[in-house]
Amino acid sequence: MSDTLGEKADRTSSLEKGVVHDYVTTQTDSKYHFDAADLDRVQRRLKQRHVQMIAIAGTLGTGLFLGSGHALQAAGPLGALIAYAFVGTTAYASLCAVGEMTSHAPISGTFPHFAARWVDPAFGFAVGWNYFYTNAISVPVEITAAGLLLTFWDDNTNHQAGYTAVIIVLCCAINIFGVRWFGESEFIFSIIKLLLITILVITGLVIDLGGAPKQQRLGFHYWKNPGPLNGADLTPKKPSLDKFLGILTVLVQAAFSFQGMELVAVAASETASPRRNVAKAVRRVFWRILIFYLLGVLVTGMVVPFNDPNLLSDTGNAAESPYVIAMTRAGIKVLPHIINAGIFTSAFSAGNSFLFCSSRVLYGLALRGQAPRLFTYCTKNGLPLAAVIASSCFSLLAFMNVSSGAETVFNWFVNLSTVGGFFGWLAMNITYVFFYRGFKAQGLDRTKLVYHSGLQPWLSYWGIFWITIFILINGFNVFFDFNASGFLTAYINIPIFAVLYFGWKIFKRTKVWKPHEMDFVTGIPTVEETEEPAQPPVTIGEKIAAILF
Repeated sequence: MSDTLGEKADRTSSLEKGVVHDYVTTQTDSKYHFDAADLDRVQRRLKQRHVQMIAIAGTLGTGLFLGSGHALQAAGPLGALIAYAFVGTTAYASLCAVGEMTSHAPISGTFPHFAARWVDPAFGFAVGWNYFYTNAISVPVEITAAGLLLTFWDDNTNHQAGYTAVIIVLCCAINIFGVRWFGESEFIFSIIKLLLITILVITGLVIDLGGAPKQQRLGFHYWKNPGPLNGADLTPKKPSLDKFLGILTVLVQAAFSFQGMELVAVAASETASPRRNVAKAVRRVFWRILIFYLLGVLVTGMVVPFNDPNLLSDTGNAAESPYVIAMTRAGIKVLPHIINAGIFTSAFSAGNSFLFCSSRVLYGLALRGQAPRLFTYCTKNGLPLAAVIASSCFSLLAFMNVSSGAETVFNWFVNLSTVGGFFGWLAMNITYVFFYRGFKAQGLDRTKLVYHSGLQPWLSYWGIFWITIFILINGFNVFFDFNASGFLTAYINIPIFAVLYFGWKIFKRTKVWKPHEMDFVTGIPTVEETEEPAQPPVTIGEKIAAILF
C-alpha cells in the first residue's frame, strides 16, 4: 500500500546526524533530507521479463563484439581469456554488492544514494556526479559507434550527420516516451544480442571444427602458431614482461566491456517486485559472464590468429570483428551483414541504456538536494522528464565527431569518461563494506534479505583492491612514451573525484557514518509494499518463460 504524503513526511530522512533507538536508526536533522512531495514519484512499470532480459544481455555490446578483436591482438588468445576472466570476478563482486543493498532498499538514487546514506553524504555526492557524467558522456560515444557501423553499407561521409541525427532522435524519444517504452525496446534489443552472440559462438565453433566451405579444421592451432600470448611492444627486449604488459592492457579494455551490469539496480525503483527480480538477475550473472563473455573470447582466439593484419584495422564497423574476419576467410558471405546489423542494435541499445542511467542518477541527486530541484520534476506517469531532457542534451555531442576539427576534442571527452565506470564499481564495493558493518552493529540479519551473498564481505574486499589497481594502471602505457595529453586524459578523473568529494564535505561539513548511526529504515518501502505475490507457472509456455525470464 502506498504511503500518504503525511506518512512520507514522517519517514523523510536527513543524512547528517543519526539517532539510535533500539538498534534501529532514523534521521531527524532537516538540513539534509528528501523532499516528501518528490520522494520516489517514479512508478514501477518495468516487468519481470524486461528486467531479466536486460540483466542477461544488457551489457553485451560493441565492447565484446568488436573489442574482443583488439583484446586478442593485444594479448593473444590466452592473455585475452585471462584478462576477461579476471575482470569478470570484479564485475561479479560489484554486482553482488549493489544487488544486496538494492534488495534492502529498492529506491531512487541507487548506489550513489547508498553511498551518501551509509558512507558519507560527500562520498555520495562525488559518486553520483561522477556516475552521471560517465553515463551522460557515453551516450554520444555509443551514438557515434552506431553511426560508424552504418559505414559497413554506406561509406559516404556526407551522410554521417544525417545518420547521427536520426539515431539521436530515436534514442531520446524512447526515453522521453517513458520507462515502459525503454523496457520494451531493451527487451527486443536483448533478444537480438542473445541471438547474435549465440550465432557467433556456434559459427565460430563450426569454422574451428572444419565445417566452413574453405576452411580446414583449426582446433587450437592459433594457440600454437603464433602462440597463446602476445606482447604490448613496450619492452621488446624483455619478452616475458612485454607479454605481462599486454595482459594489463586488456584488463582495462575488458573492464569497459563489463561496465553497465548495474543497470538492473539503477532501474530497481521502477521495477515491479524489485527485490525478487534483482535477486534473480544477480544470481544469473555468474553464468552470463561464463557463457557469453568467456566462451565468446575463447572462440575468438580459436578462429583468428592474434597477428592477423585485419585485427589492426579501425573501421568502427563489423569489418574489424574477429568473427567477420574468420567468416570472410572461410568463404561465408551473408553472415557479416547480419552481424553488422546486430552490432548496430547493440550500440544503439547501449546509448539508450546510458541515457536511462544518467537521467535516473540525476533525478536521485536532485531528490537528495545535491542537484537543482528542477530535476525532481516527474510527470503523472512517473517519468523524471526534466532529468531525461537534461541528460538527452549530451547526445548532441555526437555531432562533434562528424566535424574533423572537433574530432580530437570529442576523443578527449571519450578518454576522460572511461575511468568513471571504475569509480562506480569501487563505490559499490566500498559502500557495501560500510553497509555490512552497519547491519552487524545494529543487530540486523542480512541473511533475511531477499538476496544476500554468502561470499560477502570478502567479495567486496577483492573488488576494492583490484578496481583500485585498474584505476591506477588505466594509463600505464603513457609512462613508456610520456605525453602530457595522454597522462591528463587517463588520470584527470582522480582529481575531479577528489574535488567533488572534499568540496561538498567542506561546504556541507559532512561526516563519515559510524555503524550505529546508519539509517536502514527511513524512506525505505517494506517487502509488502514492493513485492507482488509470485504466480507459479502452470502451462508449458509459462514454465519456459520462468526459466528464461
